[in-house]
Amino acid sequence: MSATENLVDFETALQTYDPVLGFEVHVELNTKTKMFSSAPNAFGDAPNTNVNEVDLGLPGVLPVVNKTAVESAIMIGLALNCQIAEKCGFARKNYFYPDTPKNFQTSQYDDPIAFDGFLDVELEDGEVFRVEIERAHMEEDAGKLTHMGGAAGRIQGADFSLVDYNRAGVPLIEIVTKPIVGAGTRAPEVAKAYVAAIREIVRNLGVSDARMERGNVRCDANVSLMRKDAEAFGTRTETKNVNSLRAVDHAVRFEISRQAGLLDAGESIIQETRHWHEDTRTTTSGRPKSDADDYRYFPEPDLVPIVTTAEWIEELRSRLPEPPAERRKRLKADWGYSDAEFRDVVNAGLLEAIEETIAAGATAAVARKWWMGEISRLAKNAEVEPTELGVTSATIIELNALIEAQKINDKIARQVLEYVIAGEGAPAEIVEKRGLAVVNDDSALGAAIDDAMAQMPDVVEKIKGGKLQAVGALIGPVMKATRGQADAGRVREIVLEKLGVDG
Repeated sequence: MSATENLVDFETALQTYDPVLGFEVHVELNTKTKMFSSAPNAFGDAPNTNVNEVDLGLPGVLPVVNKTAVESAIMIGLALNCQIAEKCGFARKNYFYPDTPKNFQTSQYDDPIAFDGFLDVELEDGEVFRVEIERAHMEEDAGKLTHMGGAAGRIQGADFSLVDYNRAGVPLIEIVTKPIVGAGTRAPEVAKAYVAAIREIVRNLGVSDARMERGNVRCDANVSLMRKDAEAFGTRTETKNVNSLRAVDHAVRFEISRQAGLLDAGESIIQETRHWHEDTRTTTSGRPKSDADDYRYFPEPDLVPIVTTAEWIEELRSRLPEPPAERRKRLKADWGYSDAEFRDVVNAGLLEAIEETIAAGATAAVARKWWMGEISRLAKNAEVEPTELGVTSATIIELNALIEAQKINDKIARQVLEYVIAGEGAPAEIVEKRGLAVVNDDSALGAAIDDAMAQMPDVVEKIKGGKLQAVGALIGPVMKATRGQADAGRVREIVLEKLGVDG
């Protein structure tokens, strides 16, 4: 086994090394049009339809700044406790890649719109960890490459690549942290909590759809190790485009183990970008990491500087919604959850899903039961986030209505949920199509009950003798005979009626 494969156990690695983290979180804004053009900013349309001459960098075209995007950037900066620049401009970041049709990206370099902020993130046990923010700057997104012919959909092993420029020019805010030290063994947890907090903030502001599975929020995770007696940081790697909270945790954990293995073997860490592989939960080498000088930044000549005023900033500050920490405190009180229940909801990343389900008409107890129970179980088995299963608030409300109407029971409802996730339709439709309605017809139940009593005369005698809890022994066989579709309450009533026992 080579040194590069000699992973060191995570806990063991941190006995020798201290991790230093850094994150670049890219947030796509949900403006109607792109950052510098009038082309639509929309997800899921046919490839290369939401583009115009500015996005493609055709000769003679001139960009125009999207004012709404600038205001969104300022609001993000304010929410991150940043200072807002009185004056800032754009720069050209020069590099060639097929998804960048202009051969440069319009970004900000030495004068970002927001800088010197911080974000306090809450960890799973309630501890608060402060992450210092270096900057939040505006730029445009690149297009999207689809690699064809490979087994994993990645460039490695692909026969060719297709490019879709619909995303080219979409407004993007890049939030860059200062080096994060002191996380220790909690580094992966800090990473996950930080990205979750950014996602929560931009969603709360209403400036981004913040759907990581669509790439609305993407994280580049920088990791380096330094020996506990060292003063200088180690060489960092940058794992690109990690697009789920769980993957952020795993990517940081893997890089710590991988780098420790190299350092223990006397090898050096290469400053490079790395690719994250969700299927194996590993990273692989990408390309040497470029420094800023390699991009030959220079001021964008076609865009005038952006000048902010105190009045404009305060007007935008007045639009800021309730801060997430205060919102969580309010929701916990409104929903009546215990500290442990609410913390579990937050840690599972299901606060918004439960809030949406309650807003749609479910009780707090019902919303929590489904999202934290069966949906989370199925998501864990499928190794995806619960919100990625395709379950909606309408699904839960319809399931619960069927239960309350005694058309199905909890056991059947769990089966129906699996069929919903499999794409078979809405709950009521599935119940009808598959014949899953609860059997509460007395004649059908009576026959099954008679069979059960005939097979279990000792149980019958116990019930006649006043031991009513013994009825439960008869319910099981009846359920089996009716494929789990019997109404347990009605079965109990019929048993007692048949035996002449007062229930």
